[in-house]
Amino acid sequence: MSQRAAARRIPRRSGRRALAALTGAVALTGTALTSGLTLPTASAAAAWPTPSGSKAVPATIAVPASTPYDGGMKRHYGTGDLGSGGQDEGQAPLFTLADGAVLKNVVLGSPAADGVHCLGSCTLQNVWWEDVGEDAATFKGKSSSAVYTVTGGGARKASDKVFQFNGAGRLTITGFQVADFGKLVRSCGNCSTQYKRTIVVDNVDVSAPGGSIAGINTNYSDTATLRNIRIHGDSSRKIKPCVRYTGNNTGAEPVQTGSGPDGTYCRYTASDITYS
Repeated sequence: MSQRAAARRIPRRSGRRALAALTGAVALTGTALTSGLTLPTASAAAAWPTPSGSKAVPATIAVPASTPYDGGMKRHYGTGDLGSGGQDEGQAPLFTLADGAVLKNVVLGSPAADGVHCLGSCTLQNVWWEDVGEDAATFKGKSSSAVYTVTGGGARKASDKVFQFNGAGRLTITGFQVADFGKLVRSCGNCSTQYKRTIVVDNVDVSAPGGSIAGINTNYSDTATLRNIRIHGDSSRKIKPCVRYTGNNTGAEPVQTGSGPDGTYCRYTASDITYS
């Protein structure tokens, strides 16, 4: 979730009065008052943005590395061949991002086809999926040095995956919110070409119902690091923060081997997850 609290000026105090003032301010803002520090908050995720207008997308929009695509917070939705609203594998996306491209300030409405495809390193900034179709975004770069960054934004109504990590490299998700979903991010379990994948999920609001936050393949040395995760509406704690699988390149269903922190593949501690 992108925290929308305004910064507050705190007068200097000493001792217990200073501590009380700092604690109260953090409770009001939901963010840290110290540079570089983010504190978890028990408050609900922020309200979704209201689109500034609508834009029909009859054919995939190709975004080059040279020119960021700024959607101006318009709701983009598929029409024609992109307007079936199905869940089929192999659908075309609304956006294809070249290696190094930036997509920002976009609302993907329904139908969203196969969302966004990143062909290499990419940045998704303040992108919102109102109703995830097949996947919200798929990361497909082939280089181990590829870097995919999701900053701000959110996704909801994902019957399966929000982010599909098919390629190689590192995916970082920060300031995001997700609700009513199957998996927030899944390292591909049965792609014909497999890679080591690194996942970092930090400062994210997760609202039930949901299945898991991260799914990784230990046999390909994937890792998932979770920090500052706030889970809402899951008193029975059914949402699994990190699930481990044995993946394959044959197309067979991957085998789940465990879940929870293990210090090697699923990297987090109990203090990194808060519930409200």
